[in-house]
Amino acid sequence: MSTLAHTMMTAARSTDSGLAGPGELDRYPYAEAPVAERVGAPAWDGADPELGRVGRRAAGSRGRGLHGQLVQQLGQMIVSGDLGADRPLVPEEIGQRFEVSRTVVRESLRVLEAKGLVSARPNVGTRVRPVSDWNLLDPDIIEWRAFGPQRDDQRRELSELRWTIEPLAARLAAGHGRDDVQQRLADMVEIMGHAMGQGDVLTFSRADAEFHNLLIQVAGNRMLEHLSGIVSAALQVSGGPVTGCDRPNETSLVQHSRIVDALATGDGAAAETAMRQLLTVHPEVERVVPAPREH
Repeated sequence: MSTLAHTMMTAARSTDSGLAGPGELDRYPYAEAPVAERVGAPAWDGADPELGRVGRRAAGSRGRGLHGQLVQQLGQMIVSGDLGADRPLVPEEIGQRFEVSRTVVRESLRVLEAKGLVSARPNVGTRVRPVSDWNLLDPDIIEWRAFGPQRDDQRRELSELRWTIEPLAARLAAGHGRDDVQQRLADMVEIMGHAMGQGDVLTFSRADAEFHNLLIQVAGNRMLEHLSGIVSAALQVSGGPVTGCDRPNETSLVQHSRIVDALATGDGAAAETAMRQLLTVHPEVERVVPAPREH
């Protein structure tokens, strides 16, 4: 085993500390302090009482502080439909319900506004925006949709986007051969092979994610590179059979190797073909791969 493979596998195990991973969405209940009734005020139901209040969570949970945790909670509630379109979000009420400061609430709402989930206007306040205004390419929104009521639609849409993005990226990458990139891609395949042999799904998935991100980055197209976050999000939330490379198996490993070989020889067509085959490794995937649409 190469030094890189050993290091990555060791790091993967040491960081698997029990914090919530992809799909393990945190829910934070509210305080029991009474709040005056408001017409049209949001119903703060659905939070999991077993996980404790926001203010009592470790600041590093999921790599987020209180601000990040509140963004996570409110974002999930909006995307799930618990807080429907045009519902008011009153900062004072949020602060009391989640036991956080005005600063935390203000900054959290700004983040949600940047994602298109809420809007803040003078004399109107902060309200939830309709789905048509959301930034559906935002990695957080992708995650929240993928593990909410819209999970099937989100995973199908992700699969369709990957089917469009990654074969093209593989073809373009064949024209931008660099020894360091070729070696790094080969290293990722080696790591995946060792991880698969040891049943180490965590290391396999991390090497897989790096492989796909690197491939898009080396394609030489900045617009494609900008979409690399979609692929990362898809790999993290692909709990269903919508991708062929999210689970360790010999067939997907072979297709990864074929992509590396095609890139090494500058064969764009072969790289594109191998990527398409990789994305349809599992028979179930064929049901979600987009068919030509009738116009």
